[in-house]
Amino acid sequence: MKKLLIYLLLTFTAILTQAQTKPGLSTDKLKFYVTEFNKIDTETVKNYVTNDNAFGWLSQNVPLFECPDSTIEKIYYYRWWTFRKHLKQTPDGFIFTEFITPMNHAGKYNTISSALGHHIYEGRWLRNPQFINEYINFWLYVDPKTTKPHLHAFSSWLQDAVYNYYLVKGNKNWVQKLLPTLDADYRQWEGEKQLPNQMFWQFDVRDAMEESISGGRKDKNIRPTINSYMYGNAVALSKMADLAGNDTLKKKYAAKAKLLKKLVQDTLWDNKANFFKVKQVAKNQLADAREELGYIPWYFNLPDDKAKYAEQWEQLTDEKGFNAPWGITTAERRHPGFRTHGSGHGCEWDGAVWPFATTQTLKGLANLLTSYKNKDGMSTKVFYNELHKYAASHTKRGLPYLGEYQDEKNGEWLKGDNPRSSYYNHSGFADLIISNLIGLKPRDDEKLEVYPLLPPNQWDWFALDKVNYRGRLITIRWDKTGEKYHQGKGFFVYADGKEISKSSELKHIVVKLPLPALSKDKMVQ
Repeated sequence: MKKLLIYLLLTFTAILTQAQTKPGLSTDKLKFYVTEFNKIDTETVKNYVTNDNAFGWLSQNVPLFECPDSTIEKIYYYRWWTFRKHLKQTPDGFIFTEFITPMNHAGKYNTISSALGHHIYEGRWLRNPQFINEYINFWLYVDPKTTKPHLHAFSSWLQDAVYNYYLVKGNKNWVQKLLPTLDADYRQWEGEKQLPNQMFWQFDVRDAMEESISGGRKDKNIRPTINSYMYGNAVALSKMADLAGNDTLKKKYAAKAKLLKKLVQDTLWDNKANFFKVKQVAKNQLADAREELGYIPWYFNLPDDKAKYAEQWEQLTDEKGFNAPWGITTAERRHPGFRTHGSGHGCEWDGAVWPFATTQTLKGLANLLTSYKNKDGMSTKVFYNELHKYAASHTKRGLPYLGEYQDEKNGEWLKGDNPRSSYYNHSGFADLIISNLIGLKPRDDEKLEVYPLLPPNQWDWFALDKVNYRGRLITIRWDKTGEKYHQGKGFFVYADGKEISKSSELKHIVVKLPLPALSKDKMVQ
């Protein structure tokens, strides 16, 4: 009897110890937030994953996250909760919508391509790749066969997004199959929008940025938007061609990217204003307004690492520039045309805060901080403050909300209670947390890179868990004192539950990935 008691005690102790040292998170917080969000939702539209099934679907698909900043943590889960609302199962496979309500300018199944890049960047972290795979297939193979194709209704960084999706999933064969179609798509853009000088033009409305100070719905301008997108797409196509062993295509797109990089810097940079601007074709001059779209080149690491380009970022924290109480404005606040295009009547990009643009600017800032030597005063503190402000903007009447665009001073959603604005799937957030704040940097090799952008002493702890990365389930944990998780002090990274990195401080790390464990939970194609 005594031996049995000792055996049971030892067994219990072993189980308890194992539970205490398990690196992952439970789904308790996810369940708490989903329950809270469901309670305040009328669910007037039901798609593939209803509110009743939201917890089950999210627990099977999204990375778990917790941190001391309750605003960022809550909105992280809120954005996943709203994202799954837009998932629709159709006879042509799964797709994601932008608006929760039917729109006249949408294509088949209410699809709109303006935020396609954001959708793919966000959705690349879903554990089941079927949803994004079929969504990409829809745009490449189904939409072109419709009576009125909609993919080119808006500028797009589709090729770049597909490549960055591949970096997370490691689905090389699938990307190779897409390459000819993605190549053809790029050439179609050249036929539609390329000028004799090799740059691209666009209407502001077709950049999804209508009623801007610099342009108009019928003004053909050379914009940093589409030119940066096409640069990013060319870089991605060169890398995908390398994966496919197509040296000719690789060199072709590397040359296109090199030329566009030079042209953007030579043509769209205003030396007096220290800013990338719109070139107004009709006037043959740069616009007189600094606009938030000038930060888009950094989304794709386009600008050279020079001090003169980095000076542009001074405007981000200038209250006469883009710094406003409720977020980053889409035009500089000092400009006489700021917020003059009719508040709430159209889709004004003349200063109001847009989550679409905020996502792009924060990605650009993250790239500046991690990939450039010239930062001109930008820091992890600036990034964190802007990210927190972005998270805090997700509110309406004291409840979580995601709409189209906001007043920069009071946070009013300028579409009011218009049902089309609710759960507006036109931006990203979870990807900013995973890939930028926590800093999991997808790579095309068997190494794991983590480059956190948390300011020194900002958080004493955080955990990101169940991240499906190239066939492994990744856990990233920081516990400064060891008192939060009781699994040791420091910065830990695990792959499939196995510790692969440990350090006493929160820092940039690159480590070798172990071979992936076989698991039905890691659904990689």
